[in-house]
Amino acid sequence: MAISEPSAGGVGAAPAAQAAERPRGRSLRSLLALLSYLGPYRLRLLGATIALLVSSASVLMLGQGVRRLVDDGLSAADSGQLDRTVSVLMAIVAVMAASTYGRFYLVSWIGERVVADLRIAVFGRIISLSPAYFEVTKTGEVLSRLTTDTTLLQTVIGSSVSLALRNALILVGGLVMMVVTSAKLAGLVLIIVPVVVVPILFFGRRVRALSRRSQDRVADVGAYAEEMINAIRTVQAFTHESIDRARFAGRVGQSFDTAVARIRVRALLTAVVMLLAFGAIALVLWVGGYDAIAGQMTGGELSAFIFYAVLTAFAVGTLSEVYGDLQRAAGAAERLLELLATAPEITAPAQPLSFPAPPRGQVELDRVSFFYPSRPERPALADFSLTVAPGETVALVGPSGAGKTTVFQLLLRFYDPTRGSVRVDGVDIAAVDPADLRKRIGFVAQDPVIFGASAADNIRYGRPEASDREVRAAAEAAAAAEFLDLLPEGFDTFLGEKGVRLSGGQRQRLAIARAILRNPAILLLDEATSALDAQSERAVQRALERLAAGRTTLVIAHRLATVLRAERIIVMAEGRIVAQGRHHELIREGGLYARLAALQFTDRPG
Repeated sequence: MAISEPSAGGVGAAPAAQAAERPRGRSLRSLLALLSYLGPYRLRLLGATIALLVSSASVLMLGQGVRRLVDDGLSAADSGQLDRTVSVLMAIVAVMAASTYGRFYLVSWIGERVVADLRIAVFGRIISLSPAYFEVTKTGEVLSRLTTDTTLLQTVIGSSVSLALRNALILVGGLVMMVVTSAKLAGLVLIIVPVVVVPILFFGRRVRALSRRSQDRVADVGAYAEEMINAIRTVQAFTHESIDRARFAGRVGQSFDTAVARIRVRALLTAVVMLLAFGAIALVLWVGGYDAIAGQMTGGELSAFIFYAVLTAFAVGTLSEVYGDLQRAAGAAERLLELLATAPEITAPAQPLSFPAPPRGQVELDRVSFFYPSRPERPALADFSLTVAPGETVALVGPSGAGKTTVFQLLLRFYDPTRGSVRVDGVDIAAVDPADLRKRIGFVAQDPVIFGASAADNIRYGRPEASDREVRAAAEAAAAAEFLDLLPEGFDTFLGEKGVRLSGGQRQRLAIARAILRNPAILLLDEATSALDAQSERAVQRALERLAAGRTTLVIAHRLATVLRAERIIVMAEGRIVAQGRHHELIREGGLYARLAALQFTDRPG
């Protein structure tokens, strides 16, 4: 009849508020929470650790090779010793190359596998959340967490963490070898190190905060683009392209400005660290040069010390860059953990009850009141009671916002009532597993969902284990086989995203075939024939009549033909039942139904 009541969420304001309320962590603790995903890969992790230790040790051994090369080979003018020293250096380099290969391969494999597991876990949580969550959260933001954030973590786990550990080992090892080589020069370096570390801590916090803001802005861009693409026909029909381009450009500009601010701080951090680190090396070289001239250390020792100092400086510089990556990853991990920690509002009880078998299809709503979370001041249903007998066909009619769609949402247990109870076959649906409940229900929406798959797969969505013969029988019963057979590959034809290769009526018949294949005890039809032409409507109505025989059917009625076939009509207004009966009885009574029938019921094709 009229448009169904609006969804619980508003547009734009709630997601923005939600984003503003997200916790902003100030440490890398969120990354540590992901360590549990490494558990199944302990052996590979052990192999990567061994390779990491060997490669780091090999790099440090090169310093001793340099010392012997200078003191025993060059200074002593001993060609034999020079040959032996170079041979040892080449062996060390070979070990370093092999261990580096092992470290890179194993760490990269672990990074890819952990992120794959993380994506599976995040997607599993996403599809377990109730529709209420998506009414206040933009889809683009959720997809950004599933794709962009997990990709960032893959880079960090598969590369940055390994670099951080390797350079941390080299830093510690380099400092130790510097002390062994020259305690005096090492003491000078240790005095300088805090000067280098302080900027890392100071700028690192700013990088992390800006990284989180940057990721939020990227999510905004994705959300807006998805919304416009999904509504492309409306955008073009209202010649809104130029306005939407400008709005999108504004969001991209905000994302760019935030990213540039992050890049500027990170570049400054790297520059400051490199300046301080290499300035320190120059100072050490100057002091060590005087010691070598005075005979307090050999040229080989000075060369080795400079080698270790350069290694240490590069390690500090790399750690400063990696720290920025880790800060960004911590922001991504925060967002993912926040999503993983979101508990579904609708869950199965610890000890769920079972429905009686075989199913009868009795439906009862007992003194139900319900408020959408975003509209707590206005009830969608108020003290609503309705009993539908097994096999009965009931039509729900009423103006927009009357509560018709809410009845369907409560029966499918997308929400729980604020007060009262909903029972199916005498069992309170809150006491059973939602999956068991929904297996007893077939639902056909006024705007059917068609997936980007083949026609057969779309029909089989109603019962995945169904055979090809059963799929065809359902399509024939829904008057869909006639047009599916004409497609290039018949039932195996890919229908395009959201079924763009089909007309509205064809999509509707495909959705009806899906419900027929499910063979449910209860049918919920949001005027399933409203998009059909007259000829297809008659065929589908006959199919629905056969399907509804012996089944409980609730229909949100928009057309006169549907109302006339109903055994009982429930007239709703402001979440309450204001009248019920057969068509002719309600017309005779006058009132709301008579006015709606005169104004809104039509008998023309959809």
